[in-house]
Amino acid sequence: MRYILTGCAGFIGTNLGLELLRQGNEVVGIDNLDPYYPLEMKNANLDALRAFEGFSFIHADISEPATYDALTGDFDGIFHLAAKAGVRPSMKDPVGYTISNLVGTARVLDFASKNGISRVVIASSSSVYGWRETGEFRETDPTDQPESPYAATKKAMESLAMGIHKATGMNMALLRYFTVFGPRVRPDLAMSKFILNMDRDLPITVFGDGSSQRDYTYVDNVVNATIAAMNRVTGFEIINVGTGRPINLMDMIAVISKVLGKTPKILHESDQPGDVPRTWADITKARNLLGYAPAIKFEDAVRITARFLLKRQIP
Repeated sequence: MRYILTGCAGFIGTNLGLELLRQGNEVVGIDNLDPYYPLEMKNANLDALRAFEGFSFIHADISEPATYDALTGDFDGIFHLAAKAGVRPSMKDPVGYTISNLVGTARVLDFASKNGISRVVIASSSSVYGWRETGEFRETDPTDQPESPYAATKKAMESLAMGIHKATGMNMALLRYFTVFGPRVRPDLAMSKFILNMDRDLPITVFGDGSSQRDYTYVDNVVNATIAAMNRVTGFEIINVGTGRPINLMDMIAVISKVLGKTPKILHESDQPGDVPRTWADITKARNLLGYAPAIKFEDAVRITARFLLKRQIP
């Protein structure tokens, strides 16, 4: 199979690309190498992908029309993961997030429609659910109260995709990822910051009282679900990809402490705008449609992540 992978140099994109290539597929990756985090990390990700003969790379922005001139030949599907990430940075740049996440998606889907590509998998986010204090998040829940421009762009992207699906009949799976972590994890995420700072005996910052919960999802589970969505989904589906087991922030810190054999030095600060108290995926639909079954234990996944980050040692 021959696929387009947008956001190929990012955290999830690289892990997905590597698995697709291991399975013998050809991957054409697109990434604008946004300086959201160090270019050194993204180049290391690209080097890992370039180790496979089936990989080719286009350095370009998905929101620019000229990007698509470089895409030639037939494709079996598109994995669309490119986006401006992060809740807090989106507060300062709503226009940039709208261009990347919404206009960029429109151009990807327009290219797919005009070139007969009938299968697209799109990365959405659990952030579309907004503020919830109780209960699991189900795909049928209301998503009309975003807490940040980032969340709003992801919700708008889902609506745009639905409209294009209805106009074209294109098969689309929109996957709402829940707090993904693992090897190559983004340096701005708490998991990465806590592991590196605790290893160096530096303080870690906890926003709020530490009672927030997240459905931490190991990246291999996300990759498996994403590939399954490409192979199995017909029509239009929105699917949660999490574990169904939210973990308290202080419990997450305790696990990292155990894995590293370090005592955390914790600094408390006030809650940050855009943060929500809980994410908790109902994964019934993923189990039924994708055969999804996240298996790895949280502590084991943290240990693998820590081993990778400490070996890489890029600030």
